[in-house]
Amino acid sequence: MSNKRLLALISAGIMLISAAGCNNAKPEETTSTTAVTAETELTAAPYVPDDTLASARVTIEGTKFMVNGGELWINGVNTPWDHWNDFGGKFDETFWDEHFAELHSAGVNASRVWINCNGMTSIKLDENGIVTSVTASHWEDVDALFRIAEKHGVYLMPTLLSFDHFKDTNDGYMSWRKMVQSNEGTQSFIDNYVIPFAERYGDSPYLLGIDLCNEPDWVVENKECGQLSWDIMATFFSKCAAAIHENSDAYVTLGLGMIKYNSDKYEGNWFSDENMKALGGENAYLDFYSPHYYDWQRQWMGYPFTTSPTAFGLDGTKPAIIGECAANAVGSGDKNQYASAYDKGWNGIMAWTSNGVDGCGSLEDLRTALSEMLAIAEDEIFPLE
Repeated sequence: MSNKRLLALISAGIMLISAAGCNNAKPEETTSTTAVTAETELTAAPYVPDDTLASARVTIEGTKFMVNGGELWINGVNTPWDHWNDFGGKFDETFWDEHFAELHSAGVNASRVWINCNGMTSIKLDENGIVTSVTASHWEDVDALFRIAEKHGVYLMPTLLSFDHFKDTNDGYMSWRKMVQSNEGTQSFIDNYVIPFAERYGDSPYLLGIDLCNEPDWVVENKECGQLSWDIMATFFSKCAAAIHENSDAYVTLGLGMIKYNSDKYEGNWFSDENMKALGGENAYLDFYSPHYYDWQRQWMGYPFTTSPTAFGLDGTKPAIIGECAANAVGSGDKNQYASAYDKGWNGIMAWTSNGVDGCGSLEDLRTALSEMLAIAEDEIFPLE
């Protein structure tokens, strides 16, 4: 089949899907929330990494994650939110503490968390898309999350944005669209949020990497999200990646909804080193890949669990994890795709979700797969234990 025909089929299929994956956006009636009152001073001591946990720090060597001289395999999950817009909103420290304890006990060593679900609680933008402030309660809640991650030995992959920010059911969607479309708006986001985030958490021993955005594909593909061009979105992400690298040692990834835009098998890898550096400078690049996969993609883009990352379409130069996949499709019995992905050279899986926020399953669907992975590669999952 020609690439042109393949891309046409992919686009046609995507038009039938209003949200990515397993509907990983909050229901429409709750995506628009009232912003909390901005705070001006922190009321708790800022997060300081626990130096005694320094050996837990993740490094990258070629296409592998490493910890303390040994390889790390991500036996992971998504815990995207408890309450929508938790951090600076209705953050429940008890939930996160108890849930991360349960995750570790089940064999989970990493969780992807949406730090901002739709941007309507903590990051303040004016009508022109300029970031004016970030609430103190946001930083305090994220501080608490990092302390909890350290306590339970669960690596964090915080996700800074989502396509939900740009969706026309979100009260602030136009400000977010304007932000990424202007140099001034982009720089205000970098100066007031990206750099402070990187500086504050970049030294955390339990930071796996910063995920710039959840499924920006839909900002490009879907009318309700603005159909902004990849030139605009890739330039924005490239500048954010450069800022993180220039102000911290944190790693950077991007949770694309499908392999289509992260591979030369299709219309080109927008997030190759070459393209990102052209858009954002020498420090603009991803440190590892984390594409998402759901079964609707299979007829057009293949099946990652039974093929290598390079055969699936990645360039083979960096670690590669499957950043989302349905927990109830990969986690039990003969459907244990964690083990299959491990055998094929992937560096991990982060199933959606651990806490059952939608119809894609929960930790209960994953227990068998996680337990089997511990039997296969416990030294790579918990290398310090």
